[in-house]
Amino acid sequence: MLGLGSQIKPHIEKRYSMPWSHPAPRMRELILAVRAIWAAWSDGSRLAFRGEYYRHTLMTPMFDPGPNPFGNPSIFLAAVGTLMTEVAGEVADGLLAHAFTTERYLREVTLPALERGLTASGRDRSAVEISCPGMVVTGVDEEAFAASAAANRKQLAFYGSTPAYRPVLELHGWGDLHAELNRLSKRGLWDDMTGLVDDEVLATFAVVGELDTIATKIRARFDGLVDRFNLYAPSRVGADRWAEVVADIRG
Repeated sequence: MLGLGSQIKPHIEKRYSMPWSHPAPRMRELILAVRAIWAAWSDGSRLAFRGEYYRHTLMTPMFDPGPNPFGNPSIFLAAVGTLMTEVAGEVADGLLAHAFTTERYLREVTLPALERGLTASGRDRSAVEISCPGMVVTGVDEEAFAASAAANRKQLAFYGSTPAYRPVLELHGWGDLHAELNRLSKRGLWDDMTGLVDDEVLATFAVVGELDTIATKIRARFDGLVDRFNLYAPSRVGADRWAEVVADIRG
């Protein structure tokens, strides 16, 4: 699998010192360009990709590895907003949902956008695999449970301060929470931000439960909604116990 994601504007400009422009159209073209390069390697055809953002017209023998004996990787695209999600439906093999998402956002925003992309490309839902990294709050005892909840609150506060992810909060009527988190983040008050994530917000974004019930709760929330579920930054409960949870999720 090849996972691709555009990142957000502040990281592109301030962290990587790169220009920012039109992430969804650029990503669509990037995926098409990658596939054109792979096709040149697979069948030896002349590379002649000319797009609005990318141009690939040179493939010398030295840089041509030939056909991939295992076949080309599936391309999974990370998306939160509707435009990037539509791109995933149009040209990708899989959608990587963000950990900062909710069951309602997936149903009401993500899936309809994905369907629009699929329709544009003449494909059906089976063409794209949806992978979701879900937050989980659990633990082997009260202390571990509390530590897991605190870690998830901190992560949610960080994501919730990001303007690009505000629509997820707004869907639930929590737009003001984003504004306050964003204000505190600009002042560097990261610890203060964590306290703003109350139990309702936590339970909406994360699956919360005792270790012996968490697998059932995960299935209840995501069965039939996503194709692949990943434990996002799971609690420290030991590899053996997580193996049991994974086995229970799989059924």
